[in-house]
Amino acid sequence: MSQLFNVYPLYDIEPVRAQGSYLWDANGTRYLDLYGGHAVISVGHTHPRYVQALTDQLHKISFYSNSVHIPQQQELADKLGELSGHTDYSLFLCNSGAEANENALKLASFHTGRKGVVAFTKSFHGRTAGAVAATDNPAIVAPVNSTEHVTFLPFNGIDGLEAGITTSTCAVIVEGIQGVGGIQVATDAFLQALRNRCDETGAVLILDGVQCGYGRTGQFFSHQFSGIRADIISMAKGMGNGFPIGGILIAPEFKASYGLLGTTFGGNHLACTAAIAVLDIMREEGLIENADRLGTYLMDGIRQIGGYKDLRGRGLMIGIEYDFPVENLRHNLLFGHKQFTGVAGKHTIRLLPSLALGTDEADQFLEALSQEVHREDATVSR
Repeated sequence: MSQLFNVYPLYDIEPVRAQGSYLWDANGTRYLDLYGGHAVISVGHTHPRYVQALTDQLHKISFYSNSVHIPQQQELADKLGELSGHTDYSLFLCNSGAEANENALKLASFHTGRKGVVAFTKSFHGRTAGAVAATDNPAIVAPVNSTEHVTFLPFNGIDGLEAGITTSTCAVIVEGIQGVGGIQVATDAFLQALRNRCDETGAVLILDGVQCGYGRTGQFFSHQFSGIRADIISMAKGMGNGFPIGGILIAPEFKASYGLLGTTFGGNHLACTAAIAVLDIMREEGLIENADRLGTYLMDGIRQIGGYKDLRGRGLMIGIEYDFPVENLRHNLLFGHKQFTGVAGKHTIRLLPSLALGTDEADQFLEALSQEVHREDATVSR
């Protein structure tokens, strides 16, 4: 019998049904989902409008390649441009965040004729060749993933930008909020300094919005808080609410030509249908505003509980750092309170719930967190 390639440590849980912010396992146990499968579930599990849109499309046509007209692509581009405030940008569609960043880097290199890339400490941009080379984790960079052309500078560090970003730099790639890196929020001054230095050198500024985009922070893209304009913006995760889709928004200075970029599955009928449904739901249900409101509610509650070392994030992208390893805390939340959370490193709980999270669900988490943190405090005091 063939075996799965064993690269994932698995919890002994088998979700079989989901709705809104909840999952049910094969035994009928209900779990509160505060992680959304790595920030993927944006409008809630099995939202009726989302399910209906995909069902209707399946009865028409599910796939054909980009050799024919797929009108859903233009509808998606129009709605994405309007809701994100980027109506003058072009859209290229692909299948994942890593692929989005690959295409962003490739397009930047075509545009500038340069090779050098600047990325930042604790960055994560994906596991494919170019994206992983710009990811600050040597453990997942194979010898074939050349990193000679990549320079890593300190995240949120301004002093080294003049020397680090030069006229040999093709692209600067940065997350507005680092997810895997621990929910580290880029400062306005840092992003503005990056924009200025890229303007001075002709480098392309790529904002990786794969995890911190799509309304999660209370703006459509997290870098919009700083008032800067990105040259290319990558996105995925919450874009399809679980259906694989990614893309890049491209500033008008970049000129397209046949064959410059390409993909077999990117922008297919089902993927675009899923993404259109997500945008319609986000707009009609005010989910970007809800992310801002519920994020503030959660962070205020976490502050009242206390016991943490640092609290970071924006909207519904929250990191709670403790001065103890959080493995047991996460385990207790999952198995004791039936709540899914994530981690970033050994000391930080990471929250990435659906943008449709309600105050009742937030209160359930806060109550569970309070019990566990106070239990941890009591254990340490003994």
